[in-house]
Amino acid sequence: MSDPRIEPGVEPRQLLRAMFDAAVEAAQSSHCLPPHLPPPPRGRTLVVGAGKASAEMARVLEQNWAGELSGLVVTRYGYAVPCARIEIVEAAHPVPDQAGLAAARRILGLVAGLSADDLVICLISGGGSSLLVLPDDDLQLADKQEINKALLKSGATIGEMNCVRRHLSAIKGGRLAAACFPAKVVTLLISDVPGDDPADIASGPTTFDRTSCADALAILRRYAIAVPDKVTALLESGRGESVKPGDARLANSETRMIATPQMALEAAAATARAAGVPAYILGDSIEGEARDVGIVMAGVALQVARHHQPFTPPCILLSGGETTVTVRGAGRGGRNVEFLLSLGVALNGQPGIYAIACDTDGVDGQEEIAGAYLAPDTLARAWEKGIKPRERLADNDGHGFFQALGDSVICGPTLTNVNDFRAIYISG
Repeated sequence: MSDPRIEPGVEPRQLLRAMFDAAVEAAQSSHCLPPHLPPPPRGRTLVVGAGKASAEMARVLEQNWAGELSGLVVTRYGYAVPCARIEIVEAAHPVPDQAGLAAARRILGLVAGLSADDLVICLISGGGSSLLVLPDDDLQLADKQEINKALLKSGATIGEMNCVRRHLSAIKGGRLAAACFPAKVVTLLISDVPGDDPADIASGPTTFDRTSCADALAILRRYAIAVPDKVTALLESGRGESVKPGDARLANSETRMIATPQMALEAAAATARAAGVPAYILGDSIEGEARDVGIVMAGVALQVARHHQPFTPPCILLSGGETTVTVRGAGRGGRNVEFLLSLGVALNGQPGIYAIACDTDGVDGQEEIAGAYLAPDTLARAWEKGIKPRERLADNDGHGFFQALGDSVICGPTLTNVNDFRAIYISG
């Protein structure tokens, strides 16, 4: 990949990957968890949690906790790590399964009957909404599975999806913390949501919720998601209401945000600057349809390349957040590769612009692929192979497109999750 606009010694693909790696490293539990540990209690210390990073969080907690410790956390299949005192259970993501249901029931059983002298450390990260699944008594796991599938395809934002999940759950929306009362609860959070709202990270099992059953019902109707009558009845009656601000059962509960998308973006920016390339963070909580965000970011990149506004090249534009994909095609996709393919189509081979888009957990969509690279010759190489970029975008086939070109980014489970990572390198 030779480009006369690139500064000597700066290879775009290598730099972009180094920035992604730096973003992931900044969100590792080994760095960010130990400073937030509470002091040991007079009584028992129990550890519970859920998320793609929860097993690694548990391992780091064990390594930094000298006193008595026991518990259970649930993580995604393939994300378990060895722990000596905390049991690790694997379950399905993004559609919940029986293993997650059994783990959630066991967690509620573990926290029952605690005293005010006891401490519960709750380890929560992205992915916990499906991993910590426990339907309301009126519902079955199959109901949650079907609604979850429909939400994932609908184009609903993560906040909207989690609002629905909270009001159909027996453990989310503050219910886990309420079950721990009167024990002290300290929740350590790795944020994967725009705005870092604790109520939206794993659907907020240990924090109060300001949304309502009426809000959840309105979201289902907004996206025309068909649900069983028992779901409608649950929401219309208000029986699925979550734990609200001021609830006495949350008096001994606190949350500590230990890693965020902004922290990861700042680490990536530092890596770029160390290589001599200025980097600018455009936002850590960008939402919307992935292909629409791609078009907008292409417009910004072209303005920089052609008019040196609002920044002068060479430079790198960074952003994070969580886009959505309204699935209409039958391809293999994820929101990061959907964004990147849309960006590429909009740039139309503009010289001197490169990009990477990856999910920081190592999984974009349901593929064991983090994301992909984009270069000025990406479209040309696709056409040479008989691949039509616009058709692949229409079919939501971002993974198929980039994999055929050898441009997928595969890193395996990262054991953390601070959401999407996007970097656009404009060389001139």
